[in-house]
Amino acid sequence: MEGRPAIFDLSLDELASWLKERKQPAYRAGQIFQWVYGKRMADFGRMSNIPESLRNELQEHFRSAGLTKVRQTGSADSTLKFLFSLVDGNLVETVLIPASPDLYGLPADRRTLCVSTQVGCAYGCKFCASGLAGWSRNLRAGEIVEQIMQVESDTGEKVNNIVFMGMGEPLANYNHLLKAITAINAPWGAGIGARHMTVSTSGLAPRIRELAEQPLQVRLAISLHGATDEVREKIMPVNRKYPLSELMDACAYYSGRKKQRITFEFILIEGVNDHAEQAEKLSGLARRIGAKVNLIPYNKVHGLNWIRPSEQQQSAFLQILRRRGVDATIRREKGHDIDAACGQLRLQTLRYKSFAGISEVR
Repeated sequence: MEGRPAIFDLSLDELASWLKERKQPAYRAGQIFQWVYGKRMADFGRMSNIPESLRNELQEHFRSAGLTKVRQTGSADSTLKFLFSLVDGNLVETVLIPASPDLYGLPADRRTLCVSTQVGCAYGCKFCASGLAGWSRNLRAGEIVEQIMQVESDTGEKVNNIVFMGMGEPLANYNHLLKAITAINAPWGAGIGARHMTVSTSGLAPRIRELAEQPLQVRLAISLHGATDEVREKIMPVNRKYPLSELMDACAYYSGRKKQRITFEFILIEGVNDHAEQAEKLSGLARRIGAKVNLIPYNKVHGLNWIRPSEQQQSAFLQILRRRGVDATIRREKGHDIDAACGQLRLQTLRYKSFAGISEVR
C-alpha cells in the first residue's frame, strides 16, 4: 500500500524505535498509545501531553485512521453491521454481536465483535458471500485492530470478545493476524485477554500447527460444515488440499498443546449436510478431539440457492449429537434481518456501485 502507515500498524517497540531515531524519549511511545488505545483517540493534534513539534511529526509520518465508515445497519436483535472503506477504496465488514450466553461457551455479558482479516476471500466456500466478489488483498495488522477502535468509538460500547471470522481466512494472513492479536491483547494496546479471542479457520492444517506453538492462549474454531470428505469437498474446496484426516490431526495437536477445547462450526444446509449420517460422523470427530459443536442454520445469501433446514430437522440433528455425548448447541443466527452473514453488505454495495457506474457509496 502506498502512503503513510497508520499508527495502528505499529507495535510499542516499533513506535519507540521511531521516536529514538528522532531523539525522543522512549516513554513517549506509551503516552501516544495511551491516547490511541486507552482513550480511543488517534487525533495527534489533540494529544495535549505530547510536544507540538512531535505532534506535527506524527501527523507527517502516520495516518491517524485507515478506515472510513461507509454504511451501518441495525438489526431487530441489536446486532450492528459496519461497512468500512480502506484507504485504497476496498471494502470490509465488521459485525457487533449482542450478548449471547451460548456463543463459544462464553458468559452472557460479552459484547462480541466479528472482525475481518482480508478483503474478500480466496477459499471459495460454496455457501459464503465473502468470496463471491473475489479476493483482493490481506488486511494489515493496523486495519484489523482499527475495526475494534472504530466500532467502540461509534457505539460507545466496550468490546470484550473478538472473533476473527468476518471476511477472509485469518490463517491465510498469518503474520498480520499475529501482530494484530498481540496489539489487541497487550497492556499498551486494546487490553483484551487472549482467551477472549477466537480464530476461525476453514482448515489450513499447517497454520493450525503453527498457531499451536504461539504462547497466547487464543481459542480456535474450525469451519467444518461437512463430516466426511465427500460432503465437505462439495462445499469447501480447501478440503481437497487439507482433507479431514489431516485437519483432525492438526486439531488434536492444537488441543494437546493449548489444553483448550476447539469449537467445530457446522452450518446446516438442507439436503447437503443435515442428515443423520452426517450427525453420526460429526459425533465421532467431535469426540475424538473433545470439541464442542456449534450448529448454525444456513443464513440466506443472495445469489446462492442453498436452503436452511426446518427447525424440526435442526433439532433432530442436534439430538443425535447429544445422544452421542457431544456438547452441542444450535446457534440461532443473529442479524438475519440485516444480512449479517459474512460478506453480504460488501457484496450488495459492490453490485450497487457496478450497476450505478459510480466509484463511491456514502
